[in-house]
Amino acid sequence: MDKKIFNLKNNIEVLYKRNKNTPRVALCFNFSLNDPVPNPGDYSLMTRLFMQGTKNRSAEQLAEELDRYAIEFSSELKLDYLKLKFVCLNEDFDKALEIFEDIIKNSTFEDFDKEKIKLIGEIQAQLDSPRARVVDNFYKNLYTNHHYGYTNTVILENLPNVKREHVLRGYKTFMENSKKVIAFVGDLDFEEVSAKLNERFGDLSPSIIELPAIKPPVLTESKNLEIIKPDANQAHIIQGWLVNTANTEDYPVLALMNIILGASGLSSRLFLELRDKKGLAYVVRSSYDVARLCANFSIYIATEPKNIEVSLKGFKEEIDKIKNELVSEEELNNAKNNIIGKWAFSQEDNSQQAATYAHYAITGLGFDFNEKAKKMIQSVTPEQIKVCANKYFNDRFVVSIIKP
Repeated sequence: MDKKIFNLKNNIEVLYKRNKNTPRVALCFNFSLNDPVPNPGDYSLMTRLFMQGTKNRSAEQLAEELDRYAIEFSSELKLDYLKLKFVCLNEDFDKALEIFEDIIKNSTFEDFDKEKIKLIGEIQAQLDSPRARVVDNFYKNLYTNHHYGYTNTVILENLPNVKREHVLRGYKTFMENSKKVIAFVGDLDFEEVSAKLNERFGDLSPSIIELPAIKPPVLTESKNLEIIKPDANQAHIIQGWLVNTANTEDYPVLALMNIILGASGLSSRLFLELRDKKGLAYVVRSSYDVARLCANFSIYIATEPKNIEVSLKGFKEEIDKIKNELVSEEELNNAKNNIIGKWAFSQEDNSQQAATYAHYAITGLGFDFNEKAKKMIQSVTPEQIKVCANKYFNDRFVVSIIKP
């Protein structure tokens, strides 16, 4: 395997990985979010407007050219960074890079009003889903007074106040004052790729060295929240806690606890107890959602409205069990195999690999974090699972419920 890490002349860190005999290359370019409190919606609109025309190409020309060369371009706003990515055939790398440079450096953001109207409509349509509403309400209240809590309902409320100059200011912040990382995965020569990246992006504002010190969210009390949706035909419940993130020793323990409790499908404890034995759930699962500043551990169930209290009681029973009883070596080993298998499956192609490498690098963990994490996973013991469960499953949590 041919893998190298190098810096462009402006200090942008690049990972190059050669996967031989693959017909398509992937390039992911991430910019860290260093301004923690812009208006909700500023960055969301900015992210969408990258596809709406540049100084050299109208939106129609851009769409036509990307389509002609079968180039997949995407822009996505994450909690901690802006992610721009393209995937193209090996022979079209030059053309894709030229268009990508044009989008990054020359986007005009001129279709602002039209895109704002479209975004409002899309958010309203999404929030019509009971599951989307209950999850939105959970994150908004888990991350109150923090930009992690800028959910769709918060953005929708603020969008009338968002102006084009806010978007331009946000773009300027990302371009001039951010950590920048690039991950390239595909079958092209290193010298060719490094020279072209320096040529196209070596003149951007230098990448900052240190990620900024932004205060993490804090949850000081328990919150129980209900939304009544008259046309809902079932209840959706999500309960969650703030927990440690990936740069701590608790990370592999929490990741495995998530697999054991509810993220391994048919074999997880919540599925076996609440769906199979008690018949409570249409869907039940747990999640460990990791961001740079913190993470959260949550349990979700969709059930009949009459089962709300018994479902919450079922959550508590499974939490108490993992707090008080050691998991067996067999269950823990199965969880380790499950998570490592999942990671391998989620990084099968060049696009997935580029996104994974760039994600870990932009959040300060390093391009090679996934390899380190696999080793950490293998060393977790049943005692660590029990200690971690008692550390985090406390009385400071958020419960969000939507029901008819």
